[in-house]
Amino acid sequence: MTCTHMNTIHHVTPSARGCEECVKIGSKWLHLRLCRDCGHVGCCDQSPHRHARAHFNATQHPIIEGYDPPEGWGWCYIDDVEVELPDQTRQVGPIPRYY
Repeated sequence: MTCTHMNTIHHVTPSARGCEECVKIGSKWLHLRLCRDCGHVGCCDQSPHRHARAHFNATQHPIIEGYDPPEGWGWCYIDDVEVELPDQTRQVGPIPRYY
């Protein structure tokens, strides 16, 4: 299966140096995901709050990038498939680790 949402991938500036929502509520995360549509940084599905998926559910921005440390792989939530990203987003400062 291929991704039909590659046109939603943009060069973005990460919104935070950790999961944006977890930082606000003082929670921990496991891994970070970067929205390649708007730059939102959220925590992965194995994290307690799953903020990256919540961001997708709220916005329908389909493509995320593994972002801690920058891993360079992409995923499309809608097509449920790994995607090859055209580039890798640079990390904004050191990202704190939680788990």
